[in-house]
Amino acid sequence: MERIRTCLAAAGIPVSDTQLAQLTTYYEMVIERNKVMNLTAITEREEFIVKHLIDSLAPLLSEELCPLFRDRADGTAIRLIDVGTGAGFPGIPLKILCPKLSVTLLDSLQKRVNFLQEVITALKLSDIRAVHMRAEEGGQSPAHREKYDLAVSRAVANLSLLAEYDLPFVKKGGTFLAYKSGEVEEEMASAERAIRILGGLLERPVYITLPDSDIRRAFLPIRKEKPTPKAYPRKAGTAKKDPL
Repeated sequence: MERIRTCLAAAGIPVSDTQLAQLTTYYEMVIERNKVMNLTAITEREEFIVKHLIDSLAPLLSEELCPLFRDRADGTAIRLIDVGTGAGFPGIPLKILCPKLSVTLLDSLQKRVNFLQEVITALKLSDIRAVHMRAEEGGQSPAHREKYDLAVSRAVANLSLLAEYDLPFVKKGGTFLAYKSGEVEEEMASAERAIRILGGLLERPVYITLPDSDIRRAFLPIRKEKPTPKAYPRKAGTAKKDPL
């Protein structure tokens, strides 16, 4: 886990012993629970550190993206929602390294949400909650719709689909940050119409090669310029069958 400290220290981000201990405990809890439920196909420690933990934290290595996770000038916390969080990536690692974030972990499977609550309790994290809800339901809920400064997703899905899932959660002036891999130019071009309909503006992608690896990640910031029309997100399953 010292690799994480070294990687982030190079970007000027200090990592305490307590934070490293929390990341270690988190890794151990994921691996142990993975024996009885499907949380991840990546279980080897070194691979897990790079492909899950460092990958989740990679935006903090970028001068362009790191400010998204900082407190506002008035000291109030940034509200972040991790849509389709699964085993808690990237929301839990980001919460550990940015403890002032106010985090919501959203997932459609109750068993995963129960596990995430166990992690939150074990790591003694505050101002973070796990919510059992589909993205389509959450995006229409008054408790969540346009309530967040930042939405993140590491989901393997087309950008136009992710935009319909995530942008309804983001308030005007906020950002949806999509974690992507490989070449994304074609996907970005095909998603521009959907992003515009949903009230967003796709900004310049940020490319990061994960430290100590040849893994290249693309981070796509989408700025929320205007409210999402009330018709979106559509009912469950519609966006996947009929993308914008």
